[in-house]
Parts: sequence; C-alpha cells; structure tokens
Amino acid sequence: MIESKTLTRSALPVRASPEKEKPVMIAQNPTFEIETDVLVTDTEVIFHFDDRRYRVRGLEKNLSLARLHVNLKVDRLDAVHIHSFDLYSDRHRTQFIERTSEELYVEAALVKRDLARILRKLEELQNEKTVPPTEKPVEISKTDQVAAMQLLADPQLLERIATDFDRCGLIGEESSKLLCYLACVSRRLSQPLAVLIQSSSAAGKTTLMDAVLAFVPPEDTVRFSAMTGQSLYYMGQTSLQHKVLAIAEEEGVEQASYALKLLQSEGKLTLASTEKNIDTGRQQTQTYTVEGPVMLFLTTTSETPDPELQNRCITLRVNETPEQTAAIHCRQRSEYSPKASADCAAIRTLHQNAQRLLKPLRVIIPWSDQLTFRSDLTRMRRDHVKYLSLIASLTLLHQHQREQTVRQQGDQDETCVVATLADVEVAGKLASEVLGQSLGALMPQTRQLLMLLDDYVTQQATEKESPRTGVRFTQRELRESLGWGDFQLRRHLKRLVELEYVLPHRGSHRNQRLYELLYQGEGQDGKPFYLGLVDTAKLRKPTRKQSRKSKTIG
Repeated sequence: MIESKTLTRSALPVRASPEKEKPVMIAQNPTFEIETDVLVTDTEVIFHFDDRRYRVRGLEKNLSLARLHVNLKVDRLDAVHIHSFDLYSDRHRTQFIERTSEELYVEAALVKRDLARILRKLEELQNEKTVPPTEKPVEISKTDQVAAMQLLADPQLLERIATDFDRCGLIGEESSKLLCYLACVSRRLSQPLAVLIQSSSAAGKTTLMDAVLAFVPPEDTVRFSAMTGQSLYYMGQTSLQHKVLAIAEEEGVEQASYALKLLQSEGKLTLASTEKNIDTGRQQTQTYTVEGPVMLFLTTTSETPDPELQNRCITLRVNETPEQTAAIHCRQRSEYSPKASADCAAIRTLHQNAQRLLKPLRVIIPWSDQLTFRSDLTRMRRDHVKYLSLIASLTLLHQHQREQTVRQQGDQDETCVVATLADVEVAGKLASEVLGQSLGALMPQTRQLLMLLDDYVTQQATEKESPRTGVRFTQRELRESLGWGDFQLRRHLKRLVELEYVLPHRGSHRNQRLYELLYQGEGQDGKPFYLGLVDTAKLRKPTRKQSRKSKTIG
C-alpha cells in the first residue's frame, strides 16, 4: 500500500465559486513557476497546479514497472475531464492532452507540462511500491539483548519455553507447542519444517497457532486468511525467504496449494507470464521468481486435507479430551481472578529478541551415518527429512550452548554448529510421538468414538457372556448409550466404516443397519509409534576427521 504523505502547503488553494467565474484560456508562460501541492493516500494521488486539480486512481493495481495505467481526473472551475489510460503510451498521452485542453480551456503546452510532473511523481511512488525496501534489522537494546542471551544460554531452555507458553495462557499441548516453536526456528534452515494443525471446530487450533506466532519476530511472519492461485508468484523475490508463512485455514489455500507444494519441496517458485509490450504492442514473456525456503504453518478442520500438501507437513492434532477442556476453563476463569497475571507482552518480546539473535548456521550431526529410520513406507522418505530437520532445529536453537566450528567451503569459511546426543534424543521422542501420530487417519473425535465403542462392545460382551465379535449394535443404541448427537455420531461412524474399524451388516428390517466392531484395541499399550530410530545410548562417539583448516570456536 502507498503510505500517506503530508501536504507541501498548509492548506489547499481556495478557489472562487464556479457560478461567478468564467472559463479563461490560460496561455503558456515558460518563465512562470507554478506551485504544486501533492496529497498521497492509500487510494489516490491528488495534484494541484494553480487552479487545476488532478486526481489519480488505480496506481496500486500496477504490479509491474513496465506499465502505468491509471484513472486521471482533472477539473478547473466548473469544467471536468476524466480519462483512463497508460501514461507510458505516447498516443494515450497525446489524446489526454488534446481533450483536456478542449474541455478545460487550457493551452495544450501547459497540460503537457502538468502531465510530465505527474508522470515523474507517479514513477517515484511506483518504484517505492514495486521495489521492496531493504529490511533493516530490528535494533535491540543492550538490556534486552542481555536478557535474550540469558534465555538462549539457559540449560533448561526447552522447559523455559513450555513454562512461558503456560504463563501466556496456552495450557497443555506440551509436544505440539514445543514442536511448533522448533518449526518456526527452522525457518533459518535450508530445509524448514512445515506444520498442519488438524482439529474439529473450536478445539483450539487457531489459539495454538496464535500463541506460537506471538513468540516469533513480527518481521519474520507473513500471515494470510486465504490466497488465490497466482498470489504467491507476485509477492516479491525475497519477501518470503526464511520467514513463516501462516495461513489460518487450509481451505483458504485450496487454489494456491500447488504453489505451496512447489515452494515447500523446491524452495522457490518461478512463473512465466505474458504481457503486452507498450512500445511494440506485441506479447512478451515476463518471469516472476519467489525465493525460499519458507516455513509453512497451516490449520484445518477438514478430516481429509490435501494429501500431497499434508505429507509435506508434520500433522498435529489438538487435545480434545474433557480433561483438557476442564483445564482450559480453569485458565479462562483465572483471567478474572484478582491475582496479578503474568506480563505476557514482556515474555513474548523476550522470545522474539532471542530468535532475532539466532544466526542461520549450518548444522552438523556427528552421528548422521549411524542414525536409522523406518523404510518400509514410501512416505518415510519425506518423514526422514523432517526428523533430520527437527534435530537441526534443536541444535540451532541451542547454538549458544553447542560447539561451533569453522570449515572451509571453497574460498570462504563457513561457521557450523555441532549437534549433541541430547538433540538427537529429544528429536527422537518428538518424532516418535508426532510423526507417528500423523500416520494415523483418525481425527481426535473419530478416535474418541473408537475408544468409546471399544468400551461399549467390551461391556456388552461381558453382560451377554458372548465374544466381542458377536456384539451387534445400531446407531440408535449408540446415541442412547454415549449421549452423542445424531449428526456427530453419523459423521464419525461413517469414517470408522470407511477405514474398516467398523463393519456394517444388514439388519432384520428393510432399512435397519447393524454394526460390528473390528477394532481389537491395537495401539493402546502406550508405546510410541514405531519409526525405527536408533537408541541414542548405542551411538558411539564419532571420530571426526576435521580439515587442517577447520578450527573450533570458543
């Protein structure tokens, strides 16, 4: 958007009433200097040349420096002329000058001079709008810098992050909020993580996203509610580089999903578009490039989001248990307590400053050749990259507590930070819980219904002294026993049938349908999902053959 600017004079020129003033032809006077007033707003630019007023609209619609198509209105006394044209077209400018001279009783040479001044000013504004300004690093005071360094040097940094989330009102979701925080830190890596938070409506997915983004520096966050199919291609070459792109609902990026997949996988976007050359009148190819990498942050209520976009992300599910709801209610009531609450603004500023102090260093994992990962599924190729990026994010976050080395890359020295076994161990725990969870096809409420069905069938089998496979039930019986609404029950029961956890049977009546539970309690042993990760206790200390030109920092 164009920023507003102040007038060069204290007030606009006062003109006589149109009824009392007759049009007068103004002759050109090369030695006469006309004082100019310019008013710039978000929607229009207004010029005043003596008694002539020019209003320009549509400047913000010009996305390229190769064209300057505007709506130009000029009035003098009671005469008005409006024209929409491209200021870079000589023929269009000539037509405007001729018609304005006729309509406003002004010499053509004077209108030509006015138009030249307008063109120069609009080009200046167009350059400011089209060419992104160089981002200046946010200045941090010495006091804030010391506090941020103390946070980054804290041996209990991960516990501090979890505690600060609790103090700012985000209750529970221990693994999810830590992983989201690490994912935002990964924006500084060459292969950032991507997160998709999936839950039912009003479960708190947006709350989780907002809480995490509040800890990220605002200059590193780009947030939208929805995106069109071509919008990403015109965002500027470096406007998304090493930033967090947050979109409130996955449904809002349905048209832009293809571009997001490419940006996540390839790290850049390139669009070839045809535009008309104003000089030759022929079509020519214009290339638009958007550089990555970018950390993608999405939320969705859909049970079946775009599978190709989802497998590029770590899928998190919000805790929807009654216990979590009770804890949220308790926190909500505490906001009205007379006791003093935590200074959330200061906590968020502390974490923002801490992330500003993190340097985009290359991460070295000494045990990389000894790490293992499950390989029986094709999608594990992408999940393995997520696992490694998770280790790198932990190391990058703890860069002020880790060993740093300098290695020669070509003619330049590159500073690297070395991962520890603690980073590998924490990443393994998070990956086992979160990546394993993402492999499940059940939404939280569908999973809850499955657990309730398991208890219901077990109870019926005990009462009837029959095997579980002999228990049949109807939707009506489930509604009365579980207390679920009809729409909610039908929706999630249908999902269980599709995934073959429940088998439908034809009943004795024509339209009656009975159900049988095929699920036998798998996955309820409390063990994490199997990813085939190596036991960190078995990792031997690597023998790193460092280059003679390498040196350790600190």
